[in-house]
Amino acid sequence: MASSYALITWNPLSSLNSTPTSKKYTTASFQELSTLNSTRTQFFSSLQCKHNFRSGCRFSWKYGESFNHLAFSSSNGNWVEVEAGAPKEYKDDEFIVVNFYRFVFIQDPEEEVSKHLSFMQGRDIHGRIYLNEQGINAQYSGPSKDALAYVEWLKEDHRFSDILVQISPAISGHAFPKLKLRYKPSLVQLEEGISHLPLLDPSMRATPLTPSEWRTKLEAVNKIDNSLNTPKTNCILLDVRNGYEWDVGHFQGAQRPDVDCFRSTSFGLSESEVIASDPLAIVDREKTDILMYCTGGIRCDVYSTILRQQGFKRLFTLKGGVSHYLENEGSVGWVGNLFVFDARLSLPPSTYKPEISAEASGEQEVSHSFAKCYICESQVSELRHRNCANLDCNLLFLCCLKCVDDFRGCCCMKCTSAPRLRPVLPGHQRYKKWHTYRDLELQGSIRTTGPFLAGYLPDNILAVAGTTRHESWEF
Repeated sequence: MASSYALITWNPLSSLNSTPTSKKYTTASFQELSTLNSTRTQFFSSLQCKHNFRSGCRFSWKYGESFNHLAFSSSNGNWVEVEAGAPKEYKDDEFIVVNFYRFVFIQDPEEEVSKHLSFMQGRDIHGRIYLNEQGINAQYSGPSKDALAYVEWLKEDHRFSDILVQISPAISGHAFPKLKLRYKPSLVQLEEGISHLPLLDPSMRATPLTPSEWRTKLEAVNKIDNSLNTPKTNCILLDVRNGYEWDVGHFQGAQRPDVDCFRSTSFGLSESEVIASDPLAIVDREKTDILMYCTGGIRCDVYSTILRQQGFKRLFTLKGGVSHYLENEGSVGWVGNLFVFDARLSLPPSTYKPEISAEASGEQEVSHSFAKCYICESQVSELRHRNCANLDCNLLFLCCLKCVDDFRGCCCMKCTSAPRLRPVLPGHQRYKKWHTYRDLELQGSIRTTGPFLAGYLPDNILAVAGTTRHESWEF
């Protein structure tokens, strides 16, 4: 099947702001493209990129949408970063969710925050955007016109020109209740903080693998030794997320992390070698490949610097995280949905790669046996969490429809008699702030104290993203 390629040619050493030229080719493969053009061409993945050319990164973002693939060439043999595949086009008023992060030195983060706030004036953007001396971490939603304008504005700064941006549909309006754009001491929350970690030194972080390279490694991890009928032990697949994220979806072969909050993660840190819940407790730190993955990549980058300091030599991360993998490789090797830290809570692989076949979807259904109801342990019909109706518990848990009805949206019988109960929400909507239900109670609309009959929110009340007792909301 023929694809459209944009061959972009210029000499990056003549000027960082030089204007590239492009020509469109229709061919079946990149190899055929090389034979069609006399200029020496090369197609590099972002992992293989050794240079940072600002003009090339901006060009690929602004003009790449009209082509299926991008190829870059230069007269002196230097190559720039390339991402295969054209980004999906969104209408200006279509809401999207954008995620990205970048570790880079920011001399005056407070001033940087002010600049970003100024740009946001008049733009409809909600989400969490944190900056400090080590860089930026952003997850936000908005109409694509505003959401993408922020990305393009940010990429004009050479410090952020090559950020990997993750985009997905917001489903129904904003995925976040409001905008939080501010200085934050830690871009990711860990018990000891992260300001002391060498995050700005790429050599101290794990080696990033492209989605295709990760898929190859993943297949090796899950290959069974026919003689022993056990997985190979020279490679460990490490899920650097919370246990409740694993519950709705994970890579085949990944052990469920015994972690309820990322900030308390301690894999590979114990001096004891008998901790059953630590998959790194007894591995050879110099010879074992540790394949780390999380939702978008930032938690792996942070935690890999800790493991590097603990003597682990062969560390690898999935570049762009699971979301980037699903967008490029589909659901191969992945079972279930992807937990996300916004109002959507859970996304099927088809959200990132719509062309996933019906056959693949059928295989996914069979694999859902790991998703159990927190109360009765039966299989849940939908891979999406809900918050306990008891505000003072607020546990994020999976629940079958029968237990939702029997326990009035609570996680246990004790919570059903708690003093601050919220109404049972239909489906998997998210709770608003407590004052919403307190005020409705005063008006006699609902009963929020003690056991109550299943009281649903009035039609004109929209439940949006609330909070859980798990405080690690990092991408």
